[in-house]
Amino acid sequence: MSIISPETIQLNAKAGSKEEAIRMAGELLVKAGHVTAEYVDGMLAREETMSTYIGNGVAIPHGQFENKAAIKSTGISAVQFLDGIEWEEDEVAYLVIGIAAVADEHVEVLTNLAEAIEEPEDAEQLIHCTDPMEIVERLSRPQEESELA
Repeated sequence: MSIISPETIQLNAKAGSKEEAIRMAGELLVKAGHVTAEYVDGMLAREETMSTYIGNGVAIPHGQFENKAAIKSTGISAVQFLDGIEWEEDEVAYLVIGIAAVADEHVEVLTNLAEAIEEPEDAEQLIHCTDPMEIVERLSRPQEESELA
């Protein structure tokens, strides 16, 4: 099973709050079979203790250590909000990337994500893309390269 696929991506979504946006990203992970519904509650709880906004219009909500049992397999979801979601004061997220990782895979997943959106231009491309496969390719590219090595 791929950690990200067109089924775990939603383009041009609408949400009224960051909580709703987090729930949308989490539900994509649930539908893909990566996590149980309890994991989504963990994603919301994590956000209450620490913001997952990382800059360049991107947030990466994920669960807490206590939610590890709710993870069935490593997965990434991405929800694009062209209108943006106010994440914190003066910070707007346009791309919300949900993460669930088994064991220590989260370190590699986070590294790959950071590289994919490190430059503002790269984040902008993902924020405004119109093809889910563009997100799949950009967020899975480093893993594919390491698997080929």
